[in-house]
Amino acid sequence: MHKDDKRFIKTYSQGFMSATEIWIDKVTGVNYLYHTNGYAGGLTPLLDKDGKPIIKPLSYDSTIW
Repeated sequence: MHKDDKRFIKTYSQGFMSATEIWIDKVTGVNYLYHTNGYAGGLTPLLDKDGKPIIKPLSYDSTIW
C-alpha cells in the first residue's frame, strides 16, 4: 500500500461527544464498531447472529473504496 492509502474507512457516524462509528478494514473487509464518550473509547468487530465477524465483500461498493 502507498503511504497515503488508508486501510480503514468510516462508513457510518452518529453523535459528537458520545459518538458511534462503523469502520471497514479494506484489506480484510471486516466491519468494526467504534464508540467514544469523552476521553474513553472502544473498538470491537461487528458480529452476525452466529458470532462470526460481519465482512463486507471488497467489491461491494467501489464508490467507497
